[in-house]
Amino acid sequence: MCVLLKYITWQNRHGFAEECLVSIKRKGKKNPLLSRASVLKMAVSTDCHKAQQDFPKVLILKPISFIAHVGEQHYASNKFTFLKAYDSSLPLHQFLSTHSPSIKAILASVGTPITADILQLLPEVGVVVTTSVGLNQVDLPECRRRGIKVANAGSVFSDDVADFAVGLLIDVLRKVSASDGYVRKGLWATKGDYPLGSKLGGKRIGIVGLGNIGFAVAKRLEAFGCGISYNSRKRKPHVSYPFYESVCELAANCDVLVICCELTDQTRHMINKEVLSALGKEGVIVNIGRGAIINEKEMVQCLVQGEIAGAGLDVFENEPDVPVELFAMDNVVLSPHVAVFTPESFLDLRDLVMGNLEAFFSNKPLLSEYGD
Repeated sequence: MCVLLKYITWQNRHGFAEECLVSIKRKGKKNPLLSRASVLKMAVSTDCHKAQQDFPKVLILKPISFIAHVGEQHYASNKFTFLKAYDSSLPLHQFLSTHSPSIKAILASVGTPITADILQLLPEVGVVVTTSVGLNQVDLPECRRRGIKVANAGSVFSDDVADFAVGLLIDVLRKVSASDGYVRKGLWATKGDYPLGSKLGGKRIGIVGLGNIGFAVAKRLEAFGCGISYNSRKRKPHVSYPFYESVCELAANCDVLVICCELTDQTRHMINKEVLSALGKEGVIVNIGRGAIINEKEMVQCLVQGEIAGAGLDVFENEPDVPVELFAMDNVVLSPHVAVFTPESFLDLRDLVMGNLEAFFSNKPLLSEYGD
């Protein structure tokens, strides 16, 4: 026993020997058979646990799907640890007040509002890192007022979302999903050929929001022989595409509107009946931005009444609830807000999220800091 305690004391100078003694006495073991290796492993494990407890905390308010997909083991750091509010039985305000001195950062996803009330309880927070490109869930004015930095997903998703937007458009125009259902139901043999779809090449495409994603969509559709024009907060000085200050005017000069902008107070319900009417009965709308950019009730009404030709929708105003009228429409293609998600994008997002957090805790510039 004496030799064992001397070894433990030599291996661990942080009180682990005393902890072992207490544990041994409680269990009534006079001659515990512990190997030198197992004692060392226990000591190291305890030291690591204590060290991690002293790390600054990154708050996660709700589960984040991409962490589960990649595996939490890939998010270990020697600069911070994650603190999961959703694992606590305490009311949120009590949990935040209890841990606020150690919470230095927040990791948030699309469905996690970061409000002024939450930030008020966390005076030590210096950065909010999000897993999305859009930041409508973050109170940006409050972050600016408090000097809190904000980092988003940058261009991590741009290629995947652009691919998906083009896929939705091709599906709507060429009736891919609709004709697939026609064949599966056995209707080809009994009713004959399915109605023809429309050609993509030569279509006039209006991009609403020519950021990273919008520009990637434009380049892809340009390769199909489409004409590109756009609306954005301001004209892009190095872009040759025609610019329209008015979304309604853009719609009137296009066959297709692709929504790629952020959801803000200014863009909420920006695509309304007036814009859709300007798009016209042969027009198609594709939305891979945010559902509430479109006035959903007015869009559904336009589709039901044949005032526009079709829609490809990855996002909706009240997810996961989707207007039931859309389910029976062969000219509408629906997907469950998955345009950004591929195994490759999850890995890229992990690298960016960890890079942003590591940079913050190392007093280095963020990799994808958001700027107005």
